[in-house]
Amino acid sequence: MKKSLLAASVAALLLSQLGMAATQLDSEKYPIQIEKVTDGLSHPWGMAVMPDGGLLVTERSGNLRIISTSGQVSDPIKGLPAVRAYGQGGLLDVQLDPDFASNQWVYFSFSEPLNDGKESSTAVARAKLNGDSLSELEIIFRANPKLDSPYHFGSRLVFDRQGNLFITLGDRGSRRQDAQTLDTHHGKVVRISKNGDIPKDNPYINQDNALDEIWSLGHRNMQGAALHPQTGELWTHEHGPQGGDEINIARATKNYGWPVITYGEEYGGGKIGTTSQDGLEQPLYYWVPSIAPSGMMFYSGKLFDNWQGNLLVGSLKFSQLVRLELDGDKVIHEERMDIGQRVRDVEQGPDGTLYLLTDQPDGQLLKLTPAK
Repeated sequence: MKKSLLAASVAALLLSQLGMAATQLDSEKYPIQIEKVTDGLSHPWGMAVMPDGGLLVTERSGNLRIISTSGQVSDPIKGLPAVRAYGQGGLLDVQLDPDFASNQWVYFSFSEPLNDGKESSTAVARAKLNGDSLSELEIIFRANPKLDSPYHFGSRLVFDRQGNLFITLGDRGSRRQDAQTLDTHHGKVVRISKNGDIPKDNPYINQDNALDEIWSLGHRNMQGAALHPQTGELWTHEHGPQGGDEINIARATKNYGWPVITYGEEYGGGKIGTTSQDGLEQPLYYWVPSIAPSGMMFYSGKLFDNWQGNLLVGSLKFSQLVRLELDGDKVIHEERMDIGQRVRDVEQGPDGTLYLLTDQPDGQLLKLTPAK
């Protein structure tokens, strides 16, 4: 084992043994200090940075909380809609309006129940955040059809440069073929306006057999998405089955192949389709075996200046933060840093600090800075 990998493994062991007291992790370019900001979070899933540097954090169990810069955790924010928290569903991603400082709009995705909670689908709501409560709540998107399935809800929320909202959606597990059709939202990236209207330049708005919200198709379960800081294009990653996690640039009308093409296989073995086919997009990058990616961002801060422009991805399966160096649209180097806990989301603070959410019943918010 290389010295750097050994050091990372030892650091990860220390993290788990010390209950996340501040400790140091040696990466390729920096010694990194990891501090526990707070714990006691119930499977935290998504976070958004507030204007004062605090974080708005979702718990998959159905709570939305504010965590201050000092680590103080608020009581649950009042006024959320009904959430069906089961399996992979619950309260999922959260995003602030680009004009949040003046309008207070908050957007969040969740598994919305139907028929006495027996069925659900990914929905997106917006509401105004006033202190410890939400007001003017409205559902601006509902994925159709709703199913009795606890799997593959997606979903990340990303505003584009025009102020429209991208929503990433999973195939719901039992309906994988839906990812190849244009009459359901399953396995799609969709794009709506801030109030839920359809942008006039959406690619399928004038196609009778397609849902107007659809942007791209052929996805399995996208739990990471970020806007490229130079090109403004939407980059996504998605879970493969057993292997075949993918990074893609989600472009209008493009078909990313699931389940016709994949580099993964059925759980327990067994072929799924093939690895390539004319007319279907190849992934920009993929992992075999699967790392179970979740959360993704382009780093732009000054604290880790040698990481600027790098893509940072959380790994659930291997409890890592994965750093990818890019040359244009190509991944030219990968580094894996052992965190010791399942990493659900990654976000950058105003000063360049990195924040990680860990996916567990006693979930934690971790703070990463260069060690002095």
